[in-house]
Amino acid sequence: MSRIGKLPIPVPAGVTVNITSDGVSVKGPKGELKRTLPAEMKIAMEGGNLVVTRPSDTSTHRAYHGLTRTLLANMVEGVSKGFEKTLDIVGVGYRAEKTGDKLMLRLGFSHQVEVIPMPGLTLAVEGNNKIKVSGINKEDVGQMAAEIRALKPPDHYKGKGIRYTGEKVHIKPGKTGKVVSRQ
Repeated sequence: MSRIGKLPIPVPAGVTVNITSDGVSVKGPKGELKRTLPAEMKIAMEGGNLVVTRPSDTSTHRAYHGLTRTLLANMVEGVSKGFEKTLDIVGVGYRAEKTGDKLMLRLGFSHQVEVIPMPGLTLAVEGNNKIKVSGINKEDVGQMAAEIRALKPPDHYKGKGIRYTGEKVHIKPGKTGKVVSRQ
């Protein structure tokens, strides 16, 4: 049995779950999420908890069991608490500023880079070098953060670029000059 799939998902107060034949919709204080899940998985509400069961022990059903449970748990957490990713900008002259709901980045290019957030996401700037991506859909938050990081990934020689908060960047030593013996 899947260790993750058999765990019940506690549904907090203020969150309503609507299970239909074609998917699940979860509504909470932060918003509403809808998702189509594998039809073979049985989703039931038992005593304030969501429980996912699988019909058989085939490899496909075992694979979908943990996945379905995790997707449901992320939906419930997203509409109740939300998700957030933080990015740091490292480098002299590198900075971010917010204009309206767009993000303007100066990353050492000859031009500014404009980032438009996905629908349902908010971008915030703290100081000049910290970006916060927040929203209720975990996949969208991670995708938006990855797209911003991909604009200028951390350089492994100087350490400059955009990185996740807490991400460790291994700095490589540069080239060393050859020692040439003269005789």
